[in-house]
Amino acid sequence: MTAGKKIASPGNGRFITLEGGEGAGKSTQARLLAAALAAEGLPVLPTREPGGSPGAEAVRGLLLGDAVAKWDGVAECMLHFAARREHVVATIRPALAAGTWVVCDRFADSTLAYQCFGQGVARSVWDRLAEVALEGLRPDLTLVLDIAPEHGLGRAIARGDANRYERLDSDFHARVHAGFRAIAAAEPERCVLLDATDTEAGVAAAILRTVRARFALGSAG
Repeated sequence: MTAGKKIASPGNGRFITLEGGEGAGKSTQARLLAAALAAEGLPVLPTREPGGSPGAEAVRGLLLGDAVAKWDGVAECMLHFAARREHVVATIRPALAAGTWVVCDRFADSTLAYQCFGQGVARSVWDRLAEVALEGLRPDLTLVLDIAPEHGLGRAIARGDANRYERLDSDFHARVHAGFRAIAAAEPERCVLLDATDTEAGVAAAILRTVRARFALGSAG
């Protein structure tokens, strides 16, 4: 695929994902981006993973909670894709087909970074699960919010009520961070790496400039 070429989603909607490690600000920036796009008159659906549909939200509780201290890596990968399949079928594809812009806090790249780079699950497992669960669906644009793991974890811990992933060791988070950078480098036509250490407003402005430029939405300034 030629670098810089837009990736078409089903229907007339656009599919934008935000990725990155713990404390990168994905949830906040996804909310701000959805609000900014809606202010420009676009139909927008903000959503998240794991979650985004009733079935997927039920699996989210299993993955982020403490009922199981440690999952087998392949089993955990399968659970993420089970939730993702529900999300895609129930929420994402219908929205895109209706012409809605979907802004998603995490998607398949998170499973690649966390389970493959972080936990050591073979990439072939991710590839096979993605083929079955996604049936070719890919984001039109992925915004990777880049922040050093120690900085991001500091932010996450300061929020309180840390989830199971946030409590994993620093080596794991270093591998996840390297994974997101590798994903962005491997797919520059889809992914844009953005500095997440700026102020909330500064990151939001950089995101909106990127989205406007990619989809020719008025001024990119």
